[in-house]
Amino acid sequence: MDIPNDHAILLSYINTQLRNSGHDFNELCKDLCVDKEIILKKLEAIGYAYDPEKNRFV
Repeated sequence: MDIPNDHAILLSYINTQLRNSGHDFNELCKDLCVDKEIILKKLEAIGYAYDPEKNRFV
């Protein structure tokens, strides 16, 4: 699946998917067939990290 290239849009997209799907980050990446490391690097570049307790990037 294609994910947004813009980091801010990617953040919004991933957090929305996490909220709506009920999956954790690992499950979501499997469902979307995306490499979680790519998403982590892109979102870390703009100061965000995954918080498993909140199940979102903060």
